[in-house]
Amino acid sequence: MKAHLTRRYMFSASHRLHSEAMSAQENVSTYGKCNNPHGHGHNYALEVTVSGPVDQSTGMVCNLVDLDGFVEREILERFDLQNLNQLDEFAEPVPTTENLCTVIYDILQRGFSHAHLDKVRLEETMMNSFEYAGGKEAIW
Repeated sequence: MKAHLTRRYMFSASHRLHSEAMSAQENVSTYGKCNNPHGHGHNYALEVTVSGPVDQSTGMVCNLVDLDGFVEREILERFDLQNLNQLDEFAEPVPTTENLCTVIYDILQRGFSHAHLDKVRLEETMMNSFEYAGGKEAIW
Protein backbone atom coordinates (compact mmCIF):
# COMPACT_ATOMS: atom_id res chain seq x y z
CA MET A 1 0.00 0.00 0.00
CA LYS A 2 1.40 3.40 -1.00
CA ALA A 3 0.61 6.41 1.14
CA HIS A 4 1.50 10.11 1.16
CA LEU A 5 2.71 12.08 4.16
CA THR A 6 2.79 15.88 4.29
CA ARG A 7 4.67 17.54 7.10
CA ARG A 8 4.57 21.29 7.84
CA TYR A 9 7.47 23.43 9.08
CA MET A 10 7.83 27.14 9.80
CA PHE A 11 10.73 29.53 9.27
CA SER A 12 11.30 33.25 8.78
CA ALA A 13 13.57 34.89 6.24
CA SER A 14 13.99 38.18 4.42
CA HIS A 15 14.78 39.01 0.82
CA ARG A 16 14.87 41.75 -1.76
CA LEU A 17 13.59 40.96 -5.23
CA HIS A 18 16.17 42.56 -7.48
CA SER A 19 17.91 41.43 -10.66
CA GLU A 20 21.34 42.77 -11.57
CA ALA A 21 20.43 42.09 -15.21
CA MET A 22 17.69 44.75 -15.10
CA SER A 23 17.83 48.51 -14.78
CA ALA A 24 16.62 50.18 -11.60
CA GLN A 25 13.36 51.12 -13.33
CA GLU A 26 12.85 47.59 -14.68
CA ASN A 27 13.34 46.19 -11.19
CA VAL A 28 10.78 48.58 -9.72
CA SER A 29 8.35 47.82 -12.57
CA THR A 30 8.81 44.08 -12.18
CA TYR A 31 9.01 43.67 -8.41
CA GLY A 32 7.24 46.77 -7.09
CA LYS A 33 7.43 47.22 -3.32
CA CYS A 34 9.34 43.92 -3.07
CA ASN A 35 12.31 45.74 -4.66
CA ASN A 36 12.70 47.88 -1.52
CA PRO A 37 16.48 48.32 -1.03
CA HIS A 38 16.09 47.37 2.64
CA GLY A 39 14.26 44.15 1.80
CA HIS A 40 11.30 42.65 3.59
CA GLY A 41 10.56 39.47 5.48
CA HIS A 42 8.13 36.57 5.51
CA ASN A 43 7.05 33.89 7.93
CA TYR A 44 7.16 30.92 5.57
CA ALA A 45 5.17 27.72 5.98
CA LEU A 46 6.94 24.83 4.28
CA GLU A 47 5.08 21.62 3.44
CA VAL A 48 7.10 18.57 2.44
CA THR A 49 5.18 15.69 0.87
CA VAL A 50 6.78 12.24 0.70
CA SER A 51 5.31 8.91 -0.33
CA GLY A 52 6.08 5.25 -0.28
CA PRO A 53 4.84 1.93 0.90
CA VAL A 54 3.57 1.74 4.44
CA ASP A 55 6.11 -0.20 6.47
CA GLN A 56 4.41 -3.28 7.92
CA SER A 57 6.28 -3.12 11.20
CA THR A 58 5.88 0.62 11.93
CA GLY A 59 2.72 1.44 9.98
CA MET A 60 4.42 4.58 8.58
CA VAL A 61 5.59 5.88 5.20
CA CYS A 62 8.74 7.14 6.91
CA ASN A 63 9.87 7.82 10.40
CA LEU A 64 8.94 11.41 11.34
CA VAL A 65 12.10 11.66 13.45
CA ASP A 66 14.17 11.10 10.28
CA LEU A 67 12.19 13.62 8.22
CA ASP A 68 12.08 16.25 10.97
CA GLY A 69 15.79 15.87 11.68
CA PHE A 70 16.74 16.23 8.03
CA VAL A 71 14.52 19.27 7.48
CA GLU A 72 15.81 20.89 10.66
CA ARG A 73 19.49 20.38 9.76
CA GLU A 74 19.38 20.99 6.02
CA ILE A 75 16.54 23.48 5.53
CA LEU A 76 15.56 25.32 8.70
CA GLU A 77 19.09 25.86 10.01
CA ARG A 78 20.15 27.05 6.56
CA PHE A 79 17.30 29.50 5.84
CA ASP A 80 15.66 30.52 9.14
CA LEU A 81 16.34 34.14 10.12
CA GLN A 82 18.51 34.69 7.04
CA ASN A 83 18.62 37.35 4.36
CA LEU A 84 18.22 35.11 1.31
CA ASN A 85 20.09 37.58 -0.91
CA GLN A 86 23.26 36.89 1.08
CA LEU A 87 23.20 33.11 0.63
CA ASP A 88 25.29 31.26 -1.97
CA GLU A 89 22.14 29.68 -3.45
CA PHE A 90 21.02 33.14 -4.54
CA ALA A 91 24.30 34.61 -5.77
CA GLU A 92 22.72 34.80 -9.25
CA PRO A 93 19.05 33.86 -9.20
CA VAL A 94 16.61 36.33 -7.68
CA PRO A 95 15.46 34.92 -4.31
CA THR A 96 11.79 34.72 -5.24
CA THR A 97 9.72 32.23 -3.33
CA GLU A 98 9.42 30.22 -6.54
CA ASN A 99 13.22 29.90 -6.67
CA LEU A 100 13.43 29.21 -2.93
CA CYS A 101 10.92 26.41 -3.40
CA THR A 102 13.09 24.76 -6.09
CA VAL A 103 16.23 25.13 -3.95
CA ILE A 104 14.52 23.43 -1.00
CA TYR A 105 13.22 20.66 -3.24
CA ASP A 106 16.70 20.07 -4.65
CA ILE A 107 18.23 19.83 -1.15
CA LEU A 108 15.58 17.33 -0.07
CA GLN A 109 15.83 15.36 -3.32
CA ARG A 110 19.60 14.95 -2.99
CA GLY A 111 19.72 14.13 0.70
CA PHE A 112 16.53 12.57 2.06
CA SER A 113 16.44 8.88 1.22
CA HIS A 114 13.87 7.49 3.67
CA ALA A 115 10.90 8.04 1.32
CA HIS A 116 10.14 9.35 -2.18
CA LEU A 117 9.95 13.15 -2.32
CA ASP A 118 6.74 14.09 -4.13
CA LYS A 119 6.64 17.86 -3.77
CA VAL A 120 7.43 20.92 -1.75
CA ARG A 121 4.89 23.66 -1.08
CA LEU A 122 5.99 27.00 0.30
CA GLU A 123 3.44 29.48 1.64
CA GLU A 124 4.81 33.02 1.57
CA THR A 125 1.69 34.89 2.63
CA MET A 126 -1.94 34.06 3.22
CA MET A 127 -2.48 34.90 -0.46
CA ASN A 128 0.65 33.34 -2.07
CA SER A 129 1.92 29.80 -2.10
CA PHE A 130 4.16 27.93 -4.51
CA GLU A 131 4.61 24.23 -5.25
CA TYR A 132 7.44 22.39 -6.94
CA ALA A 133 7.57 18.71 -7.79
CA GLY A 134 10.84 18.52 -9.70
CA GLY A 135 11.68 18.76 -13.35
CA LYS A 136 14.09 20.42 -15.71
CA GLU A 137 12.70 23.89 -15.10
CA ALA A 138 14.55 24.27 -11.78
CA ILE A 139 17.01 27.15 -11.53
CA TRP A 140 19.90 24.73 -11.25
